Amino acid sequence: MATEQTTGRRRRNSDLTRENILEVATAEFADKGLSGARVDEIAERTQTTKRMIYYYFGDKEGLYRAVLENSYGTIRAQERELDLADLGPVEAIRTLAEATFDHHDQHPDFIRIVANENMLRGEHIRRSTRLAGLGAPAVDVLTGILERGRADGIFRDGVDALDIHLVISSFCVFRTANRYTWKALFDQDLATDELRTRHRRMLGDLVVAYLTTAPD
Repeated sequence: MATEQTTGRRRRNSDLTRENILEVATAEFADKGLSGARVDEIAERTQTTKRMIYYYFGDKEGLYRAVLENSYGTIRAQERELDLADLGPVEAIRTLAEATFDHHDQHPDFIRIVANENMLRGEHIRRSTRLAGLGAPAVDVLTGILERGRADGIFRDGVDALDIHLVISSFCVFRTANRYTWKALFDQDLATDELRTRHRRMLGDLVVAYLTTAPD
């Protein structure tokens, strides 16, 4: 019994150490990119060692891929928790859009990491077997909502779920990724509570309006 308890504590401590490393590494890679981030800095901030980090993740690129996987996994997990099946199609699509808005607004490091990975032409995301399957759940959720909306005669025909995903993601990413240049050009801070509330509602309105408007 004592051995089992000791093993359990070690496993929990190991999990906590790994989570702490991922949290600090996320901020480091978001701020400095893969090439600029320093494993020594991550080790110091997590009060561990470079050797320990490599024990968990293999090398710097392995740590970076783990950060990518964890970042994308977080938003996919959030989508699974929304319980959209009990909502009508209009409320479901609006809820999904607003949840994506909230996630991106609250996780600016995620946006920076995605931008950095695009600068690397998606090299590391392509190497991840875990990430290869993380896009499908998002599309499946949207496909189910669209199918229900069409069956109820509410949504238009011929809409691709990926197109709606692109619209939602584009809106959410832009307002987070371009906050500072937008402020410099237009003297408008996209992070204010007033604009956050307005834009959150606007995103849902835009998607619902498109889906419920008959094509020409």
